[in-house]
Amino acid sequence: MTVSNNPSIIYTPTHIKPAHYTHHLLLHFPFSSSTPTLTLLLQQPMSCLGKAVDTKKEMNIYTQDGTVDRHGHPAIRKTTGTWTAATLILVNQGLATLAFFGVGVNLVLFLTRVVGQDNAEAANNVSKWTGTVYIFSLLGAFLSDSYWGRYKTCAIFQAIFVFGLLSLSLSSSFLLLKPHGCGDGELPCGSHSTSAIAFFYLSIYLVALGNGGYQPNIATFGADQFDEDHLNEGYSKMAFFSYFYLALNLGSLFSNTVLGYFEDQGLWALGFWASTGSAVLALLLFLCGTPRYRHFTPKGNPLARFCQVLAAATRNSWKSGANNYNKDPDHLFEDCDDEDYRNILHTEGFKFLDRAALITEDNNTRNPWRLCTVTQVEEVKCILRLLPIWLCTILYSVVFTQMASLFVEQGAAMKTTISTFHIPPASMSSFDILSVAACIFMYRRVLDPVVARLRKGPKGLTELQRMGVGLVIAILAMVSAGVVELFRLKYKYAERDESSLSIFWQVPQYVLIGASEVFMYVGQLEFFYSQTPDGLKSFGSALCMTSISLGNYVSSLLVTVVMKISTKDEMPGWIPGNLNKGHLDRFFFLLAALTSADFIIYILTARWYKYIKFQGSHKTVQQV
Repeated sequence: MTVSNNPSIIYTPTHIKPAHYTHHLLLHFPFSSSTPTLTLLLQQPMSCLGKAVDTKKEMNIYTQDGTVDRHGHPAIRKTTGTWTAATLILVNQGLATLAFFGVGVNLVLFLTRVVGQDNAEAANNVSKWTGTVYIFSLLGAFLSDSYWGRYKTCAIFQAIFVFGLLSLSLSSSFLLLKPHGCGDGELPCGSHSTSAIAFFYLSIYLVALGNGGYQPNIATFGADQFDEDHLNEGYSKMAFFSYFYLALNLGSLFSNTVLGYFEDQGLWALGFWASTGSAVLALLLFLCGTPRYRHFTPKGNPLARFCQVLAAATRNSWKSGANNYNKDPDHLFEDCDDEDYRNILHTEGFKFLDRAALITEDNNTRNPWRLCTVTQVEEVKCILRLLPIWLCTILYSVVFTQMASLFVEQGAAMKTTISTFHIPPASMSSFDILSVAACIFMYRRVLDPVVARLRKGPKGLTELQRMGVGLVIAILAMVSAGVVELFRLKYKYAERDESSLSIFWQVPQYVLIGASEVFMYVGQLEFFYSQTPDGLKSFGSALCMTSISLGNYVSSLLVTVVMKISTKDEMPGWIPGNLNKGHLDRFFFLLAALTSADFIIYILTARWYKYIKFQGSHKTVQQV
């Protein structure tokens, strides 16, 4: 450890774990290669500020990951967090998802039947609304990581969510659903005033703001309830993401079936009021857990920290000692004054950024625009390493979005009746949800323990390996959908745009999509949570949501390009209005080929990736 003539600055060798060795304290008066050095031998282990290491008894009493209780005191392990708090968050997520999809699942029908828009305009408005939800997720993540913290952010945006649903229910009941009973597909609604339409749009965008700002934080906040430096709690933290995704799917299952049925029958007010009640109950349950929750303190604006690293690295690259830092990496600055903030160990790669933490003769005073900590530099490196992985997940989201679009269109052109009972094509997504539930329990109870036993490690597949498995299963799902389409065309009716092939032939592709979600999306949630710094955890969850959003946009672009190319020479194209005249199978096989190429790129990217390591963490990381 090197201390400058400024007593407030402490320079720490970054390749040593200070808590596990007896080391020397080098005092320079002032910092210069020609200055004599006084070496003091310290006879006891010390942290990077020379404080005694916590005893084993203290480690059992308090959490070791820097979490605090609602009063700002170190969190006591027995009285805060764990599954007591996490269960409330899981139920909260299920109820909030039920409320959100109670609006979103049939919003396009509401716009056409009640508001009076045509199909194209309604679909366009729903796409804009859905995209806005994901944009607001970035806002929620920024406020949470920077200023408010996750608890306050979740509470505020859930309150906005409830207010939006309440205003939507009121506007629908008293302003839009006139005459009574309209909007069932048979009785049309009357014309609406400009103010009524404006109130309606204000309501649904308040719903988008509330849900978007809340979603990236609630998963992260739930994981915060477990101390990853504790063996049992660390395993529970990883299991939490699986159960979180299960709660999300169970909530959407109820919305897609029960609420979706009532709304399709024209009982819009009942569906919206049920969503409002579910959201209110979710908020009350969330607030009930207030005394039990663990919290991470927000770390300030990450954009400013990133800019400081870039500015300091650029400035220090021109200094005379900058060329020697590769040979002497010990002289990189680290500051451990913030006890609530875990330091990140130095990693190789992006060496230009290391210059931001390089000690030079004229930066021995703590100016963050001239000298940054190693942890601050590693934050920037973490994001740069995550971006290629994140980009590889976008094409998977393209595959995932087919379940709500082309799978439904394919199902509508198949035999959808059993005797006299009609099966709505969109309801086939229930098999996806059931597959998610089954695969989560199979993975957690069977596959993960078996793989861990074979590998003789504490866990089975790593997050990156699971995401790769998800890509492989997604490829199989597209191949399955393409094969089903080939058989559908084989048994098509010449005079109608339908086929005699039963819609239940779609079950395998829905089941495969559900299985791929368990590996890809659950693994993605775990990966971005564990591999983002403490001050950017919510941003990591927001990356998952933006991946889905971009997947929608890329899918739309891909369909447009395919149709433009395939409709040449008076051909109807691969995806015409009448699927019996097209080749939807070729589009599914194209997606399988593109996902295969993406999988190869993903393997290379995953092998290049370097896992983040926190100082003092004893976890062993299994590489890809």
